[in-house]
Amino acid sequence: MRRRIVMSMLAGATLLVGAFFGTGAATAQAADVPAEFGSDWHDPVTAAPPVERPHTKSCQVTLADAQFRDFTPYRGAYTPPQGCGDHWSKVVLRLDGKVKGRQYDRLGYLHVGGVEILRTSTPEPSPDGIEWHVEKDVTRYSGTFRSPQDVEMLIGNVVNDTYTGVIDVHVTLTFYAGRPPQRTPDRVLTLADAPDGTTLTTPRNSERIVAEVYATGSGGGCEEFWYLTVADPASYSCKADHGPYREVQIKVDGQLAGIAAPFPNVWTGGWSNPFLWYVVPAPGAFDVRPIEYDLTPFAGLLDDGRAHRVEVSVVGVPAGQSGWSAPVNVLVWQDAHRAHVTGALTENKATDTANSSTYTPGSENRVDTEAGHRLTVSGYLDTSHGRVTTTVTRTLANTSVHRWTDGENTDGLDATWTDDQTVTVGGDGPARATRTDRTYAMDGATTIGADDRLRTVLTIGDRASVVELRDGRRTAWSRLDDTYSGDAAYTINVPRDQRHAVGTSSERYRLYGSDGCYDRSLTTVQGVLTQDRERC
Repeated sequence: MRRRIVMSMLAGATLLVGAFFGTGAATAQAADVPAEFGSDWHDPVTAAPPVERPHTKSCQVTLADAQFRDFTPYRGAYTPPQGCGDHWSKVVLRLDGKVKGRQYDRLGYLHVGGVEILRTSTPEPSPDGIEWHVEKDVTRYSGTFRSPQDVEMLIGNVVNDTYTGVIDVHVTLTFYAGRPPQRTPDRVLTLADAPDGTTLTTPRNSERIVAEVYATGSGGGCEEFWYLTVADPASYSCKADHGPYREVQIKVDGQLAGIAAPFPNVWTGGWSNPFLWYVVPAPGAFDVRPIEYDLTPFAGLLDDGRAHRVEVSVVGVPAGQSGWSAPVNVLVWQDAHRAHVTGALTENKATDTANSSTYTPGSENRVDTEAGHRLTVSGYLDTSHGRVTTTVTRTLANTSVHRWTDGENTDGLDATWTDDQTVTVGGDGPARATRTDRTYAMDGATTIGADDRLRTVLTIGDRASVVELRDGRRTAWSRLDDTYSGDAAYTINVPRDQRHAVGTSSERYRLYGSDGCYDRSLTTVQGVLTQDRERC
């Protein structure tokens, strides 16, 4: 684990939002593939779908032009676009980045009016330089974009004689004229600092409230690899009092309001092996997906016009240890025909958190972990269209097997996380329900041989199933399977030009359902893109 920390200094339910980095890239012939990595490689690319754009009038606004050399944020001003109205059918963020030389992976954010609209990380560059692109559907933040706002962006970086890579980014928003999507929030709020924590004050006619949390373990310490931590008496370089189980919780006035499994993000220097990620990053590395919590059962409490304490915490992090970032946006839908909506929280029931982590010492040490939690919250609102009851049930589970040898020259993990949620909404009309089942998987190992040859073999899976029901009948559905696999090796403890690195990586992104089908596969060998295939 110590080696991993040295190598990497970094740090809802809607499945059709995507990011892309150079789709449609040309592929190489077998004769073009070198025997090992050279001083340059293909620009970063991912199999995720591009953001679909409407064929309507568009207007573009530049959010940031910045070069990051240190930890000084870029600050600017945003002005709404002219000529496309103040309500849009879609808003698309695009980041264009470039870097060359030598540099670690870096974690960054972009805020508009204090609202986090992008959390990202960067690729590690080649000596000759690389370029990458990120697109994201940010229509949900339209309420923020309708008025002038401050802009703040930071990709914390260190530039010196050794780490020479200056991170150069250009970020734009493109607005497409037309009728907004039905589910676009009316307001986007952020938490306010208070002496006893952070608070939230919602409009008094809020009829749906969703919090999103960009939770990432990062910073180059053990919480970047939280899924590998072990409890005493196990002898391992990254410790946690209760082992690797992590759970992101949100509380309202001290009451547990939501639970979630964090995605096991891997940045582009992770698992001791940057050669895994030079061309194809791990799922979500450049566009971190926020965790969503439906807080509508608490709307009857929150709609009283007062400030309420809202706090996010990560269960399992050792006391006093940093390493997690969890900024919060709150999306609000308002009742257009009532100035004040009243209601009440009627149920808040959680099971005890199960967390068993068993250590078995030996020539190959082993920790087996099984953990889980379940929460049900329910509440009603008396709206202009009658009494509406919202019930949210969320169930988390985690199983993992962590094996390592003394000295950690062999270090492997086979882990699965599930995060299943059902939101049921009932009133005078048909009962509606949305079930979202997410599964995250990680299976891999790093080994160091007697010849100082380090090899990492790793597979990461991001899978989800969404079903929408009306009176028990399915009205819409989708399934996502985004799987990355990599196998790379190089010689450690030698100058960079003597590493003799080799590696393959692949990603297949499949998304299909009632809205259609998308299926794309990428394969790289020694930094060369050898396959780019679409099946749908």
